[in-house]
Amino acid sequence: MSADGADALEMRAALVRLRRGTGLPVAFGGLMTGGPMTGGTGSVRIGELSGAVTGALRGLAIATGNGLGGKALALSRPCAVTDYPVSRHISHEYDAAVAAEGLLSVLAVPVVVRRRVRGVLYGALRTAQPLGDRTLGEAVAAARDVEQALVVRDEARALLAAVAGAGAAGSVAGGVARGVAGAVAGAVAGAGGPAAGSGAGAAVGSAAWEEVREAHGALRALAPRVVDQALREELLAVCGRLASATAPPRVRDVGLTPREVDVLACVATGATNAATAERLGLRPETVKGYLRSAMRKLGAHTRLEAVVAARRAGLLP
Repeated sequence: MSADGADALEMRAALVRLRRGTGLPVAFGGLMTGGPMTGGTGSVRIGELSGAVTGALRGLAIATGNGLGGKALALSRPCAVTDYPVSRHISHEYDAAVAAEGLLSVLAVPVVVRRRVRGVLYGALRTAQPLGDRTLGEAVAAARDVEQALVVRDEARALLAAVAGAGAAGSVAGGVARGVAGAVAGAVAGAGGPAAGSGAGAAVGSAAWEEVREAHGALRALAPRVVDQALREELLAVCGRLASATAPPRVRDVGLTPREVDVLACVATGATNAATAERLGLRPETVKGYLRSAMRKLGAHTRLEAVVAARRAGLLP
């Protein structure tokens, strides 16, 4: 799936949540056309509509500062009007499209990621009546869903960029470790594995490899949250490269499920069941179930034995 396709899915889901949570008959929105580095300038193109009866709003380019959405973009905060056509608090560049759809009470919530405005969500009524705090709160929550999806995708692309640049450093694992942890600056590239070298060099290599394991755990936790299927598959492929970087060829397939590997990857970094659950978006009881199942399949009696067995099987770095 392309980035544009993933954008559409994320926006569509947020609009459905907005309408369902607020009862508003119409919702629409879009993202900045200039990409994530626009810094809040440029325009938002309305790409998704929910509940609209015309296509008048589709494709509108909302410039920062113009109309209700442009005001929300400029201020980086939610804005609302009770009677759009006569409101003195906004400019009126988009009155024709709003009138064609018959909208009167309208709210707009910016999508903000790391203090950069990335888009805007709207909800609207075809009657002139105030939109209460609960309605605004639900709209803000829908915008947060889009923000989180964008954060996940940004993190995924940053990690993959770190992997892509690792070839110049001579080590895929080293590049990912620097990209995720930003630590062990020049030493990771020379870390051939957890037992590389001897003496001081071995200590540096071991420390670097721990960063690689942290990176692997972060990638495993991130991948299931990525909407873009192609990007998710690429992340999982990188996980596989990290896991097999120093592992011997697999002697047998132990049959762990992807979620069981996710849990073991977190456990391998020293995470508790509660921390693992939070990182993976699961319940602690679910994590315990996955861990018990993985231990049984690996013939392990403790968490540590399970991690060691998974590493020997080439499932973890």
